[in-house]
Amino acid sequence: MELLICVINEEDKLDDILAGLVELGVTGATVVSSQGMGRRLTQTPVLAGLQDLLTGSRAQNTTIFSVIDSDDKLGAAMDMIQRVCGDMEAAGKGIVFTVPVKRVAGLAHELDA
Repeated sequence: MELLICVINEEDKLDDILAGLVELGVTGATVVSSQGMGRRLTQTPVLAGLQDLLTGSRAQNTTIFSVIDSDDKLGAAMDMIQRVCGDMEAAGKGIVFTVPVKRVAGLAHELDA
């Protein structure tokens, strides 16, 4: 079981990603608006001079969190996100990664299905 974390910089990709997750059988995700460190630093008066170094920072990002119960679904989800967003290695696209989940409460009925 893994926690999929995906930060996307292009909000117009969100609906396609969520639809893709549902198609893969991932029925639960949390979506939050987020702000990257680069953008936050440019808003701090003492560090505002860094703005020239941080070109490409977005005003707002979108972060998706989802606990995924199988390696097959996880691999398919990561592939789908890269198809929707484009090469995540390219600057300004975002980031997608996973973190192992050892214990969970509140999702057992979904994960057993």
